[in-house]
Amino acid sequence: MRLICCAFSLAAAGLAGCATPYSQITGERYYRAPPDTYPLKVVGVDGVYPSVEPALVDPGLRQVTVRALPTSAQAIGLRKTVPLEVKPCTLYYLVAVKETELAPDFTVRVDQELPVAGCSRTP
Repeated sequence: MRLICCAFSLAAAGLAGCATPYSQITGERYYRAPPDTYPLKVVGVDGVYPSVEPALVDPGLRQVTVRALPTSAQAIGLRKTVPLEVKPCTLYYLVAVKETELAPDFTVRVDQELPVAGCSRTP
């Protein structure tokens, strides 16, 4: 068992050394207090559908497709695609900004940007 753990640790350390800078995008709210912000679901980045959230993306200009979460007035949330200039090794928290909780339309805003732990900006 100990040998397996050591082998896994060495493999992980080896991969970390050659990792390229990446970023992450999530639709969770970072700040919970603003009453006009709501969580989103990241459903696509550049036409690719991520299987996990936060979505892992390469730095650069990305087209991010998000969906507002369903409300009592709307069974399926509205989708929007927005451009986002993604910096290396950065975690983006995106939110929907609405006039009211029941309003179907929204704008997308970056709620917070944080550095990705363990990410190296140089390959």
